Amino acid sequence: MNISYEFETIAAIATPLGMGGVGIVRISGEKAFEIVQKIFQGKIFVPGRICHGWITENGKKIDEVVVLPFRHPHSYTGEDVVEIQGHGGLKVVNKILELVLKNGARMAQKGEFTKRAFLNHRMDLSQAEAVLDLIHAKTDNFAQKSANNLSGALTDEINKIKQNIFDLMSRIIAAVDFPDEVMEPSYGSLNDGILASIKRIENVLDGAKNSNIMRQGIKVAIAGCPNAGKSSLFNSLLNLERAIVTEIPGTTRDIIQETLDIDGIPVTLIDTAGIRDDAEIDKVEAIGIDYTKKCVNEADLILFLFDSSVGMTENDRKIFEIIKEKPYIKIASKADIAGQKIEDALYISSKSGENINELKKRIREVVLDKNSVESDFTTNKRQEECLFNAKLALENALLATEKGELQDLISIDIKSALIALGEVTGEVITDDILNNIFDNFCIGK
Repeated sequence: MNISYEFETIAAIATPLGMGGVGIVRISGEKAFEIVQKIFQGKIFVPGRICHGWITENGKKIDEVVVLPFRHPHSYTGEDVVEIQGHGGLKVVNKILELVLKNGARMAQKGEFTKRAFLNHRMDLSQAEAVLDLIHAKTDNFAQKSANNLSGALTDEINKIKQNIFDLMSRIIAAVDFPDEVMEPSYGSLNDGILASIKRIENVLDGAKNSNIMRQGIKVAIAGCPNAGKSSLFNSLLNLERAIVTEIPGTTRDIIQETLDIDGIPVTLIDTAGIRDDAEIDKVEAIGIDYTKKCVNEADLILFLFDSSVGMTENDRKIFEIIKEKPYIKIASKADIAGQKIEDALYISSKSGENINELKKRIREVVLDKNSVESDFTTNKRQEECLFNAKLALENALLATEKGELQDLISIDIKSALIALGEVTGEVITDDILNNIFDNFCIGK
């Protein structure tokens, strides 16, 4: 692995900037203890023990702090690490960082602490990526799966697949290298082993779409005529009075959006201005309608709403023509005063709460892949590409096996599958891929 790696001592603020109870400056590298000793006034600190004292500059007290020293390799990065926990606030935390940098550290790059943890074998690459997922998790469900990845759930599955493939590889190589002592494995056994590994890879890939939805979330826009009950539905789904609700048509003139968790899916819910073609609408409402049409075009799912107390009007049908090519759920509002019912619509009442939970269930069903395999871990695009490449290599090996080709040639494709799987955990990696991954981290992690 040809990776240029600077062993300079690095430092950064590890907590969000702004007012807060605690602000943390993290330092990692062989000079970490030495640097902190220069600016810390208190008891001589011992690794593994919490120390209380003051950060000082030229004898002047800067902040009262708690210092947590960690001796390598028992630290996050695998190097000597010191965390200075002071009072939160832009001035004081930046001042502590400034003193650390003046005394021998350099500013950490994005994700450099986690990058060093990977390079020092404190975690593999899939676990390092799980750190980023855990930080940005938008739902409890995804946070739990990210934590499982961090604890090695995805790594364990990849290692099991690799072990099966490695066993096949070993049997072929042994027969090639020692033909007088070891018999070639039968083509039938190779076929079965390759098929079993392909199936396991497919099981991981089957959960890929849902993993990406849970990571990125979806946009759900509520669209319909003025006074169809869009803002009432918006408030009901959020379970709070977020949008203004009146009997006056055109009350909502701008886009209003909030996020909610629908059974593990992060949803950006958007309340839009009612669409109508009316000479009475003013300039502001007209702009709002233009925004609505743009929002509908960009949304992943449309909740098409019509007033069931008056039925589908000509204007409703015009709106439906706009949205029908997108994924949608047809919803009849005001079910408590509904007229004649339409079969393909879900009847809800924001007032009584009727079928609101059913609507959430249908949103999940529309968005998630029904054939997806539920797993305890997640995958990202990079990992999925590696898995797909491994599967492709095994399929080539399977085709060669079925044709009865020379087994040492079959082993080339099997080895390619092992290399692709090694890229998931970082056993095989390039500088460019590594830098691209950690460039997505924030400074301080």
